[in-house]
Order: sequence, then C-alpha cells, then structure tokens
Amino acid sequence: MPQADTPESFYLREEDLPAFAAGCAVLGTGGGGAVDTGFLTAVKAIQQHGPLEVRSINSFDDDDIIVPLSGVGAPTVSNEMVSSDDDAVLIGQEVERLMGRKPAAVMSSEIGGSNGISAVPWAASLGVPLVDADGMGRAFPEVQMVSMNVAGLEVNYIVLCDVVGNVSTLRPVDGPWSERLARALCVASGSGVLMADYILNAAQARGAVIEGSVSHALRIGRCVQDAADPVAALIDLLGAARLITGKIIDIERHTGGGFVRGSVVVEGLGGDRGRMVRLEVQNENLIALEDGQVLASVPDLITVVDSQTATAISTETLRYGQRVTILSWPCHPLWRTPRGLEIAGPRAFGYDITYVATEEIAHVASIPA
Repeated sequence: MPQADTPESFYLREEDLPAFAAGCAVLGTGGGGAVDTGFLTAVKAIQQHGPLEVRSINSFDDDDIIVPLSGVGAPTVSNEMVSSDDDAVLIGQEVERLMGRKPAAVMSSEIGGSNGISAVPWAASLGVPLVDADGMGRAFPEVQMVSMNVAGLEVNYIVLCDVVGNVSTLRPVDGPWSERLARALCVASGSGVLMADYILNAAQARGAVIEGSVSHALRIGRCVQDAADPVAALIDLLGAARLITGKIIDIERHTGGGFVRGSVVVEGLGGDRGRMVRLEVQNENLIALEDGQVLASVPDLITVVDSQTATAISTETLRYGQRVTILSWPCHPLWRTPRGLEIAGPRAFGYDITYVATEEIAHVASIPA
C-alpha cells in the first residue's frame, strides 16, 4: 500500500527505471501488461527528454488538468501490437480541445504492470510531469474499476487512440457504460488501445486517487534489488501472505472480448508438497483457491513471483514448469468500502463469494504471513 511519507516532487532517472518497472510488475497482480516493452520505451524517453519530474497531487493548482492514461485490452495482444508515443500526443490534443486547456500532468490509471512504467514515455511525449498517484493502486481489468468511480466522480470524457491513429471520444453516462463502450472500440481496434478516462482537475483528484503509488512502486523494486532473499524481503515490505511455493503444472488461457481469461495451477514443493493452488484469471489474478477454499480474492492483490528472484510474472508470460511463489496482501482501504467492493470485489467478476480480507484468511488458514 502506498506510504504517506512521499516527497512533494522528485525525478525519475534512467537508473531508477529497472526498480520502478520491477515494482510496477509486482503491483500488476499478473495484469497491466508485461513491463518489458514499457521499460524499453521509458528508457528511450528518458534518454531523449531527460529525467522526468514526478509530483504529488497536492503540488498542482486546483484547476490544472490531470490526464489518466492506460493501455486497454488483452495483455497478450499488447506484447505484439505496441502503441507509439504519438498516441499520447493525439490524446493530449483531443483533451485540450475538449477541456479548453493543455494537460498539466499525466497520471497512470493503473500503477500495475506496463501501464505503470509506460506512463513515463506518455508524460515525456507530452512534456508534462507524472503524478505520484494512480487510479487503482494495482491493476484491474475493467474500465470502471478505478478509484475515481469509487469516489463518485463523473466519467465526463473517455478518449481512445489506436495504433492506426484513430481517435474516439465518448461521453458515457456512468462507469459500467464506459467499460461497455470503450471495450467495444478496443475490440474493433484489435484488442489494444491507449485510453484517457475520468479526465479531471487537481482539486477533483485529491481524495479520489491512490496517492504515492509511483513512490511505492520504486520502494518495492529497490527492496527486491537490494535483498539477499528477495521473496522474504518482498513479503516483509508488503505485509504479504505466502500462499504457496511450487511449480506451475497446468495453464488454461485464451484471449477474447478484449481480455485474457483462464486459470493456473501451482503444485507445492518443499514444505508445500502435497498442496495445489489454482488461480482464476481475467487479465489479473482474481481468486486463489485450494480444495475449494478461498485463500485470497480481489480487491486484495495476488501476484505470482519467481521463487528465487521475486520477479513478478504476468499472466501472459506464465509457463509450465516455472518455479513460483504466490503472494497476497491487502489492497488500499478505499477498495474495502461497500462502494469499492461493489465495483471490484469478487461478485463484480461473477464469483458467488463474500469478500474476506487476505490477512483474516491467512490467520484462519495458518498461511505464513
């Protein structure tokens, strides 16, 4: 969870990007896209434009326009159909036309995965700072699953740009309609687009976004880089429960409707021998189950990491035989409110499951925390 003691501003330099990308991958909960391509474009952006300023939401004037950006679609597609810097520029131009003002900053809609690290080149291409915040504190698969929606802000505009350069502007009536309409355009564009949603000013953003998430991702990446035992260090920093350590023995995965859906089965090794845990996936890891018992569920974070390096493994890069550890830890408190659970709890994804906090399950099930 993002920490409160974050600086008002700092700069992301090229040497910071490996840690930032690693932290974004951990917060991606399997989704948001693999960070590899985003990392390379971020390096290129810093080399071309210089260090990128990262500023807290409180450092902006009330009427400064903040543009939340994210890649939307199936992560398996985004690996092959990479957006260009021009997409962010085209969206910035459309936002200026709609709002009557140039964007003052870019904010990642979700800090998790490629959408976290890719905010670096998006902001650099527009020549504006990056906000030390995001709309999720993790990654979620659907457009309406953002903190701005939980806070009750009006959707106003959604602007999408595809790899061909088509720019589409929507004015949906609410969050669910924003998902339906944006997803339809995304599928029509090959299941991959860049999107600005919940375009807002700084005054509206305060209290409606997850603050400090860029700083938090950096802390996570540096913790793993510097540790003798990366998995143990990650567990300690996040206050995570270790659900199982083992190897992947089965993967079922398909792409359709703008999502990657499927399941992954991990068979325990060492002290977990004889156990099996199954993950249910919709871009992100949604539910962890063992013998029908829920070990963790959305909106809490569930991430698969390499058992030796603690490198997070995205859903589209999971492979048979990988030695992995599954971790889960608490989400931002906003997601545990009734409104948050309505938008992104288990039932929002069609599971007939009552949400129970990860730390409560870990205590009852004697899962090492």
